[in-house]
Order: sequence, then structure tokens, then C-alpha cells
Amino acid sequence: MSYWFLLAATVTVLDQATKYAAEASLVEGAKVALMPGLNLTLVYNPGAAFSLFAGAGDILAIVALAVSIALIVWIYRLPKHDRLTALALSALLGGALGNLWDRIFRDGRVVDFIDVYYQQWHWPAFNVADSAICLGAGALLLTSFFSSSEAASGKRG
Repeated sequence: MSYWFLLAATVTVLDQATKYAAEASLVEGAKVALMPGLNLTLVYNPGAAFSLFAGAGDILAIVALAVSIALIVWIYRLPKHDRLTALALSALLGGALGNLWDRIFRDGRVVDFIDVYYQQWHWPAFNVADSAICLGAGALLLTSFFSSSEAASGKRG
């Protein structure tokens, strides 16, 4: 069980290390092209996803803390064989803690630096924590889909 928390901690540390590197090497707002469709650009996000709720850093930090506690409890209560759910929750926890760290120690703002684009269309800048949250949420949706399918097929048999 503790390796799931180690994975969450690894995500958090990787997130913070990449944010530190971005702040140390990038100029806010300037784009550094890595390859077609991918830039690095330093942006400070005072809100949640897509800058929603900008300026609500304290409330967002409280929500992130509450979600993190809920995820820790959920991981503890998981059956040992439920590895995909544990993996998903660990990614979510690591991402939530990475962005919570920013909210606490960076004046309520989250450091974003990955800019994915196609032609003139740019996805909002994001970071490693955001990526872990998205991957964890996707994996959690998959696990719920498969558990629903297994439960439904079990009822038929």
C-alpha cells in the first residue's frame, strides 16, 4: 500500500522540479519552441483549469486539501487487488498535492509551462500535476466502466 503513496510523492516531486526548472529558465509569457505543436512558456495561473475562478486561490487550496485527504482515505480502503484504481488515485493525489503546493507557496498561483498547439489553436498551458490529474481521472473512469461491466455481467449469469 505504501508504494501508492510513494508514487503520489514521486509525481509531486517531479511536478515541483519541472516547475522550478521552468521558473529558472523561462521568461514569463515568452514561448520556446521544442517541436511543432509543443512550446514551453511560463504562465502563472491564479485560477483552476483554464483560469476558472481566478483569484480564488485560498478556496481552491482548501478544496485541493480536502480532495487530497479524501484520496488518501480512498487509497487506504482499497482492496489490495484493485491496482488500476490505486494507480489512478495515486496520480490524482500526486497532481493535487503538486498544485496545492503552488497555491500555498506561490501566492495562490499555479505554475504552468507546457503549451500544446495546432496551427493557431493553443490548449491552455498546463504542468506535470495537471497531466497526472487528467491521466488519473481517465484511468479512474476506465476502472469504473470495467467494474460496472463486470457487475452487470455478474447479474446476468
